[in-house]
Amino acid sequence: MILKEKLRHRLNGARKVTVLGVGSELRGDDAAGTLSALYLQEAFKAHTLAVSLQILFGATAPENLTGEIKAFKPTHLLIVDAADTGKRPGTVVILKPEELQGISFCTHQLPMNILTDYLLKSIKCEIIIIGIQPKTLTFGRPVSRTVENAAKAVSKVIGDILEKIS
Repeated sequence: MILKEKLRHRLNGARKVTVLGVGSELRGDDAAGTLSALYLQEAFKAHTLAVSLQILFGATAPENLTGEIKAFKPTHLLIVDAADTGKRPGTVVILKPEELQGISFCTHQLPMNILTDYLLKSIKCEIIIIGIQPKTLTFGRPVSRTVENAAKAVSKVIGDILEKIS
């Protein structure tokens, strides 16, 4: 799986990992990031890892969690969000902060590139953005099965990699 290999490479040397799930549960597939974080949290309730793991739910204002992120001082920050990349619904992409131009992130107030620029100036860490292509962003609609499956797959891949870090 390409996603797993790319992410394993980017998480090389991880000691402290923050996963920031972003998105609105009120707008269909925009909840992809928060769902991934929730699935990851459930998977690691009773696990002990060699890495320190912080899971945060940024909803539509992830900038409100920058203080918590800075205090934790992660070596790696994974931001999971719905991102309109023009691909098929459920498609997962891994981006670097410098690759954010031209990508539309769905419903948060502060643009993703401003958030990542601020964090990069505040803490020294590897920032990895995981975008999941939404199918629908209609207010009041549930998450599509395609995007829900992608969110589960993303959390499983992250979990599998974190379990193998020693």
